[in-house]
Amino acid sequence: MPTYDYRCDACGHTFEQFQSITASPMKKCPGCGKLKLKRLFGVGAGLIFKGSGFYETDYRSESYKKAAQGDKPASETKSTTDAKPAEKKESAAPAKTEPKPVKKTKG
Repeated sequence: MPTYDYRCDACGHTFEQFQSITASPMKKCPGCGKLKLKRLFGVGAGLIFKGSGFYETDYRSESYKKAAQGDKPASETKSTTDAKPAEKKESAAPAKTEPKPVKKTKG
């Protein structure tokens, strides 16, 4: 349901009204009570379609966006103030050694 802008020609009162598309325009001004109310033409607003078949990710809530920030790797979400120096870890695996060349024998 769209929101319509109204203005009273008698008192100049302007307001927005949330109405059905099929509803008839209001005629009585809530400010002065006179029948001089006009519905204004506006630029309109973008429609938001939600449900299967539409791009629901285009209109995510703030709580979803914050949760998504928590799912990012730590390197992307760390700030410079809480960054800790990297600790050097020694691996438990033995050091790699080069294989010895195999000698060929005639025979």
